[in-house]
Amino acid sequence: MSTQVVMAAGRDLVAGLLGAGFNGEVWLPGEAEYDVQRRAIVPSVDSRPAVVAEAFSRSDVQAVVHTAREYGVPVAVQATGHGTRLSADGGILLKTTQMTAVFVDPERRIAKVAPGARWGAVLDAARQFGLAPLSGSSRDVGVTGYTLGGGVGWLARKYGFAADSVIRAEVVTADGRVVTATAEQHPDLFWAIRGGTGNFGIVTSLEFRLYPVRQVHAGIVYYGIDRAAEILRRYRDWTATIPNELSTAVVLTRIPGTEQRAVAIKVLYAGTSELAEHLLKPLFEVAGSRLAGELTTIEYADAAMGGTPARHLDFLDELTDEVIDIVTSLENDAEEPTVELRHWSGAMAHPGAGAGPVGHRQAQFSLIIDRELPVGLLPDAGRTFVNFLGDHGRAETSYSPADLDRLRAVKRAYDPANFFHLNANIKP
Repeated sequence: MSTQVVMAAGRDLVAGLLGAGFNGEVWLPGEAEYDVQRRAIVPSVDSRPAVVAEAFSRSDVQAVVHTAREYGVPVAVQATGHGTRLSADGGILLKTTQMTAVFVDPERRIAKVAPGARWGAVLDAARQFGLAPLSGSSRDVGVTGYTLGGGVGWLARKYGFAADSVIRAEVVTADGRVVTATAEQHPDLFWAIRGGTGNFGIVTSLEFRLYPVRQVHAGIVYYGIDRAAEILRRYRDWTATIPNELSTAVVLTRIPGTEQRAVAIKVLYAGTSELAEHLLKPLFEVAGSRLAGELTTIEYADAAMGGTPARHLDFLDELTDEVIDIVTSLENDAEEPTVELRHWSGAMAHPGAGAGPVGHRQAQFSLIIDRELPVGLLPDAGRTFVNFLGDHGRAETSYSPADLDRLRAVKRAYDPANFFHLNANIKP
């Protein structure tokens, strides 16, 4: 499609948007700001939409849906950039970046956010009341996309997935309606969005529970890479003995600012430093001398735990000697990948009644590696998690067969034509 044709299509879409009552900003190909606004956080995505439309309100979102349907073009939704992994070529890239409102009700322990809000704003709003959201590893991550994809954070072993704490969502559906989804209103939709991502509509408001966590004992400490196998074997046994307040991961990586390989142990304990150090002693005993890092008691809002890019992801029901031997042998690889084994279980595996379709709740560990591995190198159960999904063509492997069947039924009810398909798609 020529640039002139794309620009003409964009101008037609702008006219349609204005006619539908759109009051936000629009950018067309050829305008300087267009290349800035269309950019995704994922370098491999080079989307060339006919128009970028930045919404300021729920009615703007509705106008985009109505216009896209009228003109027969696709829509991709970008809140903060993190979740946009598919191109909206020739269509509308809807941005909700400016819809950032955050409201905290300390009496009810509830937060209400607009779709462009990031976790940093929620953390700062909640901390003044001694409360915490079930946020992820970075303050910069968008709240809505993270939560709709399940949302596994450093309080998840104690309180569950972020999706499990959602109590209400305002959703613009594929036909442009606005519906409120709760356990009582549109309960099927409410179930589906709490783990099924943006397949069923565009969430323009999200309400979720907050928890009474002000301070945590947390940090990252580094030990010799030569102890990796011993540490992982102790970690396997030790994790079966710890309380849900303690979340940990073991990472084969480099000490920041150096080229030195090391075993990093990530820790966040929602309790006192004294009890944390007591609980951690059996693991630290086998790790040897500490090379760098420390654990400190800090406000939860300031605990920066970081993450590992999930080029390879699988879940482990048990951490076998075979897996330990394989991942530690990767230290002999010239590329020296980062390998992160994270303990799951706890409240994630025991949700309340009516919990959404967050997949693979019974897994004991997640295994993330920051590069692709040769097929067959590691035992692979083929299970994925939407928040970490690089290949959206594998979205269905994020769910159990029963949940996938139910998600497809909800999709048929709310989006039978698969209007919302530029996502981790669940086909009707």
